[in-house]
Amino acid sequence: MTDGSNRSLIARVRSNFEQSIQTARSLMEELAPTVTKAAVVMADALLNERKILVCGNGGSAADAQHFSAEMLNRFERERPGLPALALTTDSSTLTSIGNDYRFEDIFAKQVRALGQPGDVLLAISTSGNSANINFAVDAAHERGMACVALNGRNGGKLTAMLADGDVDICVAGPSTARIQEIHGIVIHCLCDLIDYQLLGEA
Repeated sequence: MTDGSNRSLIARVRSNFEQSIQTARSLMEELAPTVTKAAVVMADALLNERKILVCGNGGSAADAQHFSAEMLNRFERERPGLPALALTTDSSTLTSIGNDYRFEDIFAKQVRALGQPGDVLLAISTSGNSANINFAVDAAHERGMACVALNGRNGGKLTAMLADGDVDICVAGPSTARIQEIHGIVIHCLCDLIDYQLLGEA
C-alpha cells in the first residue's frame, strides 16, 4: 500500500474520531437530564428488589448484553451482582418464538413470561421503528413495568408508544454508527449512576 493510500486511510480514521467527538459534545447537555432520570428509575427498581430486562437487535443486541454484563458482574466498583437480563442471548428461545409465531414476538413473549410489576425494560433501537422492540414495550406496559428507551434519530414509533413514567433517551445522531457510539456512552453513564445511587461516592 502506498504512502498516499495510508494517508487517505489515516484521514478517514481521524474523520471518524472527529465526528464521534462532535456528536458527543453536541448532545451532552441535552441528554444528561434524561439519562439521569432513567438511572433513577432503574436504581429505584433495583432498590425495590426488581430487575431490568434488556433487548435490542444487531449492534443494539450487543449493547443489551453489554449493559446486563455490567449489572450482573460489576462496572468499575466491587459490589454484588445486580439483576439484569438480556433477552437476546438464548438462541433456542429466540428461534422457537420466531419459528412458531413471528420474529416480531421474540422479545414480547419473553417480557410477558419474565417481567413483573415494578421491573424495568431497557429497549434499545437506533431508529425507534423496530417492530420487535416496540412489541416488547407494549408487553412491558401490560406487565406493569416502566420502560427506558435508548433510542435514535427522531425517535420513530417507539417515542409515541412510551407512557407516563417512561424515559426516552433519544440520540439524534447523523448516522447509525454515531448513534451507537453515543448509546455506548449512555450505557456507561447509566451503570455509573446506578452504582453511585446504590453505593455512594467511590
